[in-house]
Amino acid sequence: MRPSIRASRLAEMAVSTQLRSRGNGPLARAMRRFAANNVTLAGLAILLVMLALVVFHPWLLRYKPNDIDLLAINKGPSAAHWFGTDGVGRDILARVLRGGRISLLVAGSSVVISLVIGYVVGALAALAGRIADAVIMRLVDLAMTLPPVILLLVIASITGAGVLSTIAVISLLSWPVLARMVRARLMELRERDFVIAARGMGASLGHLLWRHGLPNTIDILVVYAALQFAAAILLEAGLSFLGLGIPAPEASWGNMLNAARSTVVLEQYPWQWLFAGGALVLTVLAINFVGDGLRDAFDPRSELN
Repeated sequence: MRPSIRASRLAEMAVSTQLRSRGNGPLARAMRRFAANNVTLAGLAILLVMLALVVFHPWLLRYKPNDIDLLAINKGPSAAHWFGTDGVGRDILARVLRGGRISLLVAGSSVVISLVIGYVVGALAALAGRIADAVIMRLVDLAMTLPPVILLLVIASITGAGVLSTIAVISLLSWPVLARMVRARLMELRERDFVIAARGMGASLGHLLWRHGLPNTIDILVVYAALQFAAAILLEAGLSFLGLGIPAPEASWGNMLNAARSTVVLEQYPWQWLFAGGALVLTVLAINFVGDGLRDAFDPRSELN
């Protein structure tokens, strides 16, 4: 009995030690640092509220974004229209929330595409050999030397306005920086013993990218996605403001600001631009707070106070 009891106790101690080690792993410590950042939690709360509003607004509001009320043209905030109406009688609150859905959809889709492109390009440059590294990085350097604003305008003018073209434009301009970051991380990783051993055992390039490259760059990808999300929202708003993004009558924060750019609207009907601009600023700030919190959380030099 005693040997079996001793063996069971040793097994229990091993399991508890393993669980404690998991609880003290890098990801667990990062999550604790993230949860201890009050500014980051405030940004996350604002972002979650905004997401809930833009997703469920069709069931919460009595007006649709393009419903026209001819008796309430250019009316200020009231019980019927909480954020007022625009020059053709459309409800500003409904259009702000609809514009938020479009902006977040465009930003989220473009971030996912740019993450895939940036990771694959950077990982191939690091793990596919010196010739592939030289060719790929010269292409990345070329992409980074192109003036982004001019290139953005040229591509948008060629592809035309619309949700899909806006996603494509933002995605194609967002991946080079991520590719260089991934390559820098994996250049160090490829000299590790476990990667050399995997190569010696005949591991394919796809195996290296999926089983070794991705887990060791997940912190870079998460932080980059959070910060790039805010940049993509601003890019979409800028394109829509210039008439090269989301076309009217579809609501977007950018084209709402564009529609309210006249001096008469700016002075006499400030609610037509104030709420759209405020939603844009608040969302971008919240995302930046979350991104900064993730960056600090995944930084191994960060310590809990």
